Amino acid sequence: MCECESPNIQTARHSCAHLMAAAIQTLWPGAKFGVGPATKNGFFYDVLFPEPIGQDDLQKIEARMRELRKKKLSFERSEVEIDHAISLMDSIGQNFKVELLNLLKEKGSTAVAKETGDDDLVAENVNVVSLYKLGDFVDLCRGPHIHRTDHIGAFKLTQLAGAYWRGNERNPQLQRIYGLCFDTKEELTQELWRLEQAKLRDHRRLGKDLQLFTFSQDVGSGLPIWLPKGTVLRDELTRLAREEERREGYQRVITPIITKEQLYYRSGHLPYYKEDMYQPMDIDGEKFYLRPMNCPHHHQVFLSHPRSYRDLPLRIAEYGDVYRYEASGALSGLMRTRGFCQNDAHIYCREDQAKDEFVRVMRLHARYYDLMGIKEYYMRLSLPDLSKLEKYVNEPEKWLAALAIIREAMNETGLPYVEVEGEAAFYGPKIDFMIKSVIGTEYAISTNQLDFLATERFDLTYTGEDGQPHSVYVIHRAPLGSHERFTAFLIEHYAGAFPTWLAPNQLRVIPISDRHLDYARKVVEFFFSADVETATGGLRIDVDDGAERMQKKIRNAQIEKIPYILVVGDREAEDGTAAVRLRNGVDLGTMSLDAIIERIRKEVVSRQDIVVEQSTP
Repeated sequence: MCECESPNIQTARHSCAHLMAAAIQTLWPGAKFGVGPATKNGFFYDVLFPEPIGQDDLQKIEARMRELRKKKLSFERSEVEIDHAISLMDSIGQNFKVELLNLLKEKGSTAVAKETGDDDLVAENVNVVSLYKLGDFVDLCRGPHIHRTDHIGAFKLTQLAGAYWRGNERNPQLQRIYGLCFDTKEELTQELWRLEQAKLRDHRRLGKDLQLFTFSQDVGSGLPIWLPKGTVLRDELTRLAREEERREGYQRVITPIITKEQLYYRSGHLPYYKEDMYQPMDIDGEKFYLRPMNCPHHHQVFLSHPRSYRDLPLRIAEYGDVYRYEASGALSGLMRTRGFCQNDAHIYCREDQAKDEFVRVMRLHARYYDLMGIKEYYMRLSLPDLSKLEKYVNEPEKWLAALAIIREAMNETGLPYVEVEGEAAFYGPKIDFMIKSVIGTEYAISTNQLDFLATERFDLTYTGEDGQPHSVYVIHRAPLGSHERFTAFLIEHYAGAFPTWLAPNQLRVIPISDRHLDYARKVVEFFFSADVETATGGLRIDVDDGAERMQKKIRNAQIEKIPYILVVGDREAEDGTAAVRLRNGVDLGTMSLDAIIERIRKEVVSRQDIVVEQSTP
């Protein structure tokens, strides 16, 4: 009989996957089952149906699941020898389970988990396996499961997808059915809302609809092309970084995107990072590489002339283009690309300055996030696995010293952080800043690192007060991450409705009829020439001189998420005013052009919109 486990939510989700499989078996007796693990918010099961099913069939499966849940069926566990399990699964036509059992028998449970991604199939003793019976459905599973089906909470099947058996395209393609499972209906409803919002905010869809960026097969996968409106976002973020970094004492540099092979041997990238780099190009008999990181070039800036202790800390910054190889399956819009432009900087400092410099960097992150309305974020300190030093520079004492500096800095800021082992960079510990969008999607958006390897490899020294050479500490930092990844986050964070300072198009003038076009164009010229500083040299404004009716034009401007919509007609032309509407439907009434400019100037300078709630009808 079943071992009665405490019904935690992950156990319930895995049990819900079995409930779905049992329901499928009653509806399609010839179905063959692959794997069905729990996921972060639910479960999935890979199934080969006698004939492919459609999205509408999910409702039928879900209804049968509810019927079985009401029967209060028990999850009955039994342990059998592996050969008996193979014979049983073969007798009921479950050839995928037979294949897994043979793999388990021949190569062990770790091989099964690696090939299938289903840790629930891992067994401690490969000679004996556990089976679970739910009604007439029998499945290979390590467990545990909840006691009875009526202990399963609220669930819903959400989508169908294709999945090659064992991830191999030469194998049969199964249908993967995804589902959600939560303790309560309220939690399920909230997750469904979040998923719907995620679709509406998907940066790939909005990027296309708002004409921000595109990709071309002629250019290459993972290499984004920034369209004019998307380039505005880059320009404004660059301007923000320049202003903040100037206050923090950074000096800006520009370095090449290719370099000789010897530089990356010296930096350690070719020994440790080669698989993420592009193949070299031959120039006059020498090998050159596209740079995957800016740091080796920045070290050349430090080395360009001798440094004294009085010169430190030296902070140099660059929005630098880098190129890294990513497998095609890992590419995802702007979130994961093969070419991107980093908000990079390197700080060269004395050991006694390292902690304070790290604190300044983390507080700069916090300022950016507060400005963007990012409320939830934390730091993720990645430690080395010192039992696997082949992955890292073999200097245990220096690792420990660097970790002590970072921990002290993080504790001083008071910002939340967690620690994880085995994810450090090869040359030192790193901190990833993890941020959440308004719908709870979490991103690793930027990285800080403390590098003790560069000092030795590049002989990065300064002359101390004693007249002797001393090694510097190097801090790598990128608070705004890359243009690509940070813009993707902002698109989803704001749902494309960017604040006025960041919006690609800040104002649109809409004439009521063609006879008002001359005045509309004068309004555009007035705003275009206004003394308002932006990254593009002034306010971004256009006029809709199309043939559509006025209400259609207003609706188009709202769809394009333009912050200010200025409607002009006879009265406005006579008075030198405009009727002002916001994209959320709020009507600000008729305002003078000077008053409109002053309002927008305040929003641009503060980088904060003046909040006006939409009135309730």
